[in-house]
Amino acid sequence: MNEHANGSAGPARPVRYGIVGTGMMGIEHIHNIRAFPDGEVVAISDPTEASRAAGVEACGAEVAVHADHRELLADPGVEAVVIASPNHTHEAILDDVLAAGHHVLIEKPLCTTVEACRSVMATAETTADRFPDRVVQVGLEYRYMPAVARLIDEVATGALGRPRMVAIREHRFPFLVKVDNWNRFSANTGGTLVEKCCHFFDLMNLIIGERPTRVMASGSQDVNHLDEVYGDRPADMLDNAYVIVDYPGGARAMLDLCMFADASHHQEEISVVGAAGKAEAFLPEGRLRVGIRGRDWIGDVPGEIVDDSHVAYEGLHHGSSYLEHLDFVAAIRGEAPVPVTLEDGLWSVAMGVAAHRSIDEGRPVTLAEILGEAGGDAPVEAAATTGEVTQ
Repeated sequence: MNEHANGSAGPARPVRYGIVGTGMMGIEHIHNIRAFPDGEVVAISDPTEASRAAGVEACGAEVAVHADHRELLADPGVEAVVIASPNHTHEAILDDVLAAGHHVLIEKPLCTTVEACRSVMATAETTADRFPDRVVQVGLEYRYMPAVARLIDEVATGALGRPRMVAIREHRFPFLVKVDNWNRFSANTGGTLVEKCCHFFDLMNLIIGERPTRVMASGSQDVNHLDEVYGDRPADMLDNAYVIVDYPGGARAMLDLCMFADASHHQEEISVVGAAGKAEAFLPEGRLRVGIRGRDWIGDVPGEIVDDSHVAYEGLHHGSSYLEHLDFVAAIRGEAPVPVTLEDGLWSVAMGVAAHRSIDEGRPVTLAEILGEAGGDAPVEAAATTGEVTQ
């Protein structure tokens, strides 16, 4: 965009944001935007009065307040939109935002189904001619967490050799309470392995550098929300699972999820192993360990706490939301490419959908099956040939 406050050369003025959805994540985005000089929140929208009031308080300054996101989109002061509304509303809201031409950062998951992801991607494509400079970024911010970002960089240097195994463990607390308890139902969220785990599937693809071919999973709802019934609907979110993902080049990845593991020292542990060594990141500690075979040995691998000097607000996600906004604004200004694309969002959702189907049907599920059902064939052969993730 490269606009300046006075229309001439000089310091770029802040990007003017509108926030759609001012629940927990919407307010988190507001705090992050307030913490850096290149953005300002000028409008918010939420259909719930209490959430609007919380959003106004978080902004700490006068903003336009709307009950309907379409009113926000009609506000001439808004140029970039953050969608932080419940998952099942993403498709309809994103269609409206894309048709209006605003830059948009859409919170994960992109949508709750592969069909919905494909639909918004089609809308983005058909409106691209009218808005060629528009930025559409998916909020998969785990890749920005400083220790995780360093791990990704270590893999990229080749120090570990070609990654052969990626293991991600998340042992954490149950789902939090949200407005109207929308996050208790798979129909609203896409299911636990879409809602919660699309971040981790995105990391697997980024680290391995390929798109996956097959998913095998086992999981259940064993502990959490078993006694919760809303109307006549029982809560149906899985609270534990194992997921194994195969890649065309022979690498494999595994997710170990438990959402009744509050008594954990580490919430997330991410490891990558190649023939030459192993890298591990631990959260929330923020520690990275890199061991090289022939130099290091079990129990004696050096480590360090990783910080990022660019982070001015750590918030709920170790500074990752702040860093994704820096990249979002850089893309808006034409200084960098869009870092997390709609295609990245599609694949992270498709992997979660495949994992749920594998659990439900007790069998391995191919990504070609999942993506082919949504129209067209899954482009796994291209991934096998190039060995690279499309960005």
